Amino acid sequence: MTMQRSLGVCYYPEHWDEAIWMKDAADMAALGLTWVRIGEFAWGRMEDAAGNLDFDWLDRSIKILGNAGLKVVLGTPTATPPRWMLDRHPDMLAVDEQGRERKFGSRRHYCFSHEGYAQECDRIVEEMARRYGNNPHVAAWQTDNEYSCHDTTLSYSSAAQSAFRNWLRASFTPKGANDGDISALNAAWGNVFWSMDYADFDEIDLPNLTVTEANPAHLLAFRRFSSDQVVRFNKRQCDIIRAHSVAPITHNFMGQITDFDHYEVGDDLDFASWDSYPLGFLEDRVNAPEEHKRAFARQGDPDFQAFHHDLYRTVGKGRWWVMEQQPGPVNWAPYNPAPLDGMIRLWSWEAFAHGAEAVCYFRWRQAPFAQEQMHAGLQKPDATPAPAMAEAAQVAHELSDAPSVTPAKAKVALIFDYAADYMWSIQPHGRGLCYFDLVFQTYRALRRLGQSVDILPPTTRNFEGYQLVMAPGLMHMTEELKTALTQAKTNVIFGPRSGARDVHMATPVPLPPAISKLDVTVEYTESFRSDSPIELTQGGAFQGFREEISGAADVIETTQNASPAMMRSGNMSYLAGWPDTAAFQRILKRELQEVGLKTLDLPMGLRVRETGAERFWFNTTQETISLEGRDFAPISVTRDAL
Repeated sequence: MTMQRSLGVCYYPEHWDEAIWMKDAADMAALGLTWVRIGEFAWGRMEDAAGNLDFDWLDRSIKILGNAGLKVVLGTPTATPPRWMLDRHPDMLAVDEQGRERKFGSRRHYCFSHEGYAQECDRIVEEMARRYGNNPHVAAWQTDNEYSCHDTTLSYSSAAQSAFRNWLRASFTPKGANDGDISALNAAWGNVFWSMDYADFDEIDLPNLTVTEANPAHLLAFRRFSSDQVVRFNKRQCDIIRAHSVAPITHNFMGQITDFDHYEVGDDLDFASWDSYPLGFLEDRVNAPEEHKRAFARQGDPDFQAFHHDLYRTVGKGRWWVMEQQPGPVNWAPYNPAPLDGMIRLWSWEAFAHGAEAVCYFRWRQAPFAQEQMHAGLQKPDATPAPAMAEAAQVAHELSDAPSVTPAKAKVALIFDYAADYMWSIQPHGRGLCYFDLVFQTYRALRRLGQSVDILPPTTRNFEGYQLVMAPGLMHMTEELKTALTQAKTNVIFGPRSGARDVHMATPVPLPPAISKLDVTVEYTESFRSDSPIELTQGGAFQGFREEISGAADVIETTQNASPAMMRSGNMSYLAGWPDTAAFQRILKRELQEVGLKTLDLPMGLRVRETGAERFWFNTTQETISLEGRDFAPISVTRDAL
């Protein structure tokens, strides 16, 4: 299977005089763009008062863009409900963990659980789908915008409380019964502890503003409920659109957002997309030493974007885009530098190397007003070219010689689980211990060894074709996943904290990880100061966290005090701690070579990615890098045919 590569841009016709729309469209087409996303923030222009619908301006903008040969991605505007909506539904606002309402005056101020607002969203999406479902220029749809941006998944509103109680009641209703069993909830949550038993589901509050930490089972249930609310909200829009349109539907996800299950949202989409801001993410989200951030301040982390490319390829069942690609300085990070010359092109090709069908730049023209006026676009506010314009044109020209991508299955798989992130965040056990960081550091170590990686969901049951599967930190593992991994004809590395909790956050018996054919038991866990690592005999150290393990499996790594650090039974191994960079590189290099995979010792700024037909090399440093007799120029993309 091959897929076409193309470029696009995000555009806001409602921000500009209609007299320039035609020129903008012509200039976009001349640049070599294919896609234009519009509409996702324009509810106030579509409906300036309740029931006063005006789509005429949107009709004209879609026609102008389409007549210029551009394809429209039409966004539903539900991320930005207009002010009059608050008069109709004054209790629709999300409420933060401290009990404060998220006021009007920005965006994403709604609560996913508010049924009145959800029905308003149904109504506007229905109007749009009926009007544009058969429009020849509307070639794709986007639901809402950036679910969870600004910490808006978890809401502690009265609407959320009522919905949460109903969700719990349904969750604890035995098969064939008519109502929930509160005694089953009390038992599952361990509410005998601290006299937390409930007599009725209507007694259960949301798990905020408690004197000290809330019951971890209560917190986990609320996280799962909140994720389900996002899934439900998104599905309603998808169902409405599909009743009127055959155009594919996406949502634009974000970087390092883990508070709802993206795989489940992706089940209702035709393809996934995400918003890639490498420089903003480096300062705002990447957990790395300051010297690393200084070295890549104008390039972005060498692995962070790639991780999300691979993640969203899976969320989209093989189809994915970058819906927003950073084109210059952004406005929202702690520091907002301009990218080095060549980085816009490099980021674009990196996405294509990981299988992207389209890369869309945010935005066409920099806004001269409001919250994002410091966010660069392809054009400056006066409609003259910004620095990124030339690089976008270069990529468009290069695509004429490489219009398609052939996906290929990687040899290494890495399981990523959103529920595991909930569990680690609820019970990190030590300062700074974060599931996302554990998985990302595993990914980085594999990439530094020259590997292409597939990221898989915990629902995967077939691991055929992979030579190594990494499963770190899966605090709850279903028996189905355990069985699939033990039956896999490949090497599997578990740990740390694999199988440490049941589905309700209780410690299971038999003790973890309780994986058949892997004779390992976790005796106890400990966390420790970051400046007090536990050295490994063969090199490197555990940092921050380790487990004391025992069993009949072979010991293949030990700490300096002779405690087992890694044990193996057949093709399955358990790594009982959080390795530092040196230990990760050494251990994974050995494991990869044992299964017959070639490894490379790549410097931090050089990365390689294989598709079905090409091998891409990316040098994100400002120096020439030499490797195996080849020189890779600074800030460069090198393509080899396979």
